Amino acid sequence: MEEKVVEEVVELIERNVEGELRDYLDALNISDVEHLIDDLPQYAVTFIDTISVKRAVNVFRILDFPTQEKIIKKLPGEKLAELINLLPPDDRTSLFSELKGDAVKKLIILLPAKDRVEALSLLGYKEDSVGRLMTPDYIAVKKDWTVKTVLAHIRKYGKDSETIDVIYVIDENGVLLDDIRIREILLADPGVPIVELTDNRSIALNANDPQEEAINVFRMNNRVALPVTDDNNVLLGIVTVDDILWIANEEYTEDMHKIGGTQALDEPYLDMPIFGLFKRRIGWLVVLFLGEMLTATAMAHFEADIAKAVVLAMFVPLIISSGGNSGSQASTLIIQAMALGEITIGDWWRVMRRELISGLMLGIVLGAIGFLRIFTWTLFSDLYGPHWALLGVTVGIALVGVVLWGSLAGSMLPLLLKKLGADPATSSAPFVATLVDVTGLIIYFSVAVMFLTGVLL
Repeated sequence: MEEKVVEEVVELIERNVEGELRDYLDALNISDVEHLIDDLPQYAVTFIDTISVKRAVNVFRILDFPTQEKIIKKLPGEKLAELINLLPPDDRTSLFSELKGDAVKKLIILLPAKDRVEALSLLGYKEDSVGRLMTPDYIAVKKDWTVKTVLAHIRKYGKDSETIDVIYVIDENGVLLDDIRIREILLADPGVPIVELTDNRSIALNANDPQEEAINVFRMNNRVALPVTDDNNVLLGIVTVDDILWIANEEYTEDMHKIGGTQALDEPYLDMPIFGLFKRRIGWLVVLFLGEMLTATAMAHFEADIAKAVVLAMFVPLIISSGGNSGSQASTLIIQAMALGEITIGDWWRVMRRELISGLMLGIVLGAIGFLRIFTWTLFSDLYGPHWALLGVTVGIALVGVVLWGSLAGSMLPLLLKKLGADPATSSAPFVATLVDVTGLIIYFSVAVMFLTGVLL
């Protein structure tokens, strides 16, 4: 938001001229009002209370939850009741699912009886299910209606629908038969039965499906909305693409946090209390620290060998970082591919085969660079002694093995976790790096024992 606009708004608030403030805010876009709330959070309630309730609803629904919660607590009762009543059912359900029990009860009481039943019904679905996203505001028509009857129905009820881009055809029992784009209806002869426009190619979501699956369905199909049915294919509601985009962003953010080795933040970073940040980060750090302690255990096992050839210790950071980096790369690529629906658990062998080849190629390149480094250094220094060639071969072969192992571990762990029902993002880059650090040391010193026994060891 431009600094000039912010200054003008603050001046109007300080002058306490409500009419002028309302006129000023009404001249702004919805997104501009949202930016004002971000820049002036202390006046969030004032902004929502000042603008018309319809604009207030449109602003409120795009705010993040912590801001919504603060507004709810301080907004005057009458305006709050209007706001909650006009919120679309899917946005209302999303808000209620984030709030604590007592707060939800107070807000549900503000709803009319019909909306109260609807809200409680939507809240009855699992937290991460499609049922929590759907809205019952859609246009459904009977299969024996004519196009003329359908158009009359749309004119009468279309204004209350979430979208009229798609019309849903149902039978007498409410079972979904097909969906038809509004363009096809507008171009059809008024006397044609609507059933003649159907092609039985509709794609539907199940109310109990995971939201992540719905994201993939929307991604693979060019739709602004998809119907939601129960196990008997009875039409319950629809999910629109704006809700899916919101959920996709949340899923992406959560995965990024997990890949970074921390629990997902449920509010913006700067709004999160310091102790909250501490709690979300300390768990993984302790687990990773305990894992890294195994590195010391692995090195202790080869303590006698290191004592005989101290030069081996010089390459430990090189070995473990190369393995960790290759594992982190593979893990990130596979997690992203799984999130986009490009690979499934059934593709594990294809993934392993590709990582075997690519990991081997990467390892050979890094191994060659490692050997070349030792060779080049030997031209200017006697640091590695007369057996520099064997040392270079040891480091080179160890790098091939560690990088190959890192690629395999990083690619297989997400698939294994998915198979076990866990979140693949949990096999985050730090976790894979820690695993490969420990095993990489074992590979390195095992190769050293193999090639240097009787020479340096």
